[in-house]
Amino acid sequence: QVDFVEAGGGVVQPGGSLTLSCTVSGSIVTIYTMGWYRRAPGKQRELVAIISNGENVHYVDSVKGRFTISRDDAKNAVYLQMNSLNSEDTAVYYCYTRLKHPFLLTKSEYWGQGTQVTVSS
Repeated sequence: QVDFVEAGGGVVQPGGSLTLSCTVSGSIVTIYTMGWYRRAPGKQRELVAIISNGENVHYVDSVKGRFTISRDDAKNAVYLQMNSLNSEDTAVYYCYTRLKHPFLLTKSEYWGQGTQVTVSS
């Protein structure tokens, strides 16, 4: 089991910016992947951005050039800088991690509780 502390959501006008942060804690040996998913009203959850422990990153096409993901392994944290926000970005954003616990052979996946991002004038 892991604990998430997500922050940074809120209401922003179109064209504005927000930065999401997420810190993971618990019984962890290695964090392999961290990232962000989102679920917009009436839509399925989608991957927004993901970063590996080798710093490889992947973005969904709709946010390329506007969002930047980064991580701080010393803090077990991941960040999502979101610029040029528009109404299509309105969603609940969920922190994601894929990691290894001590004494378990397999990797485990977890999602945080989510933080609301609303883009509205």
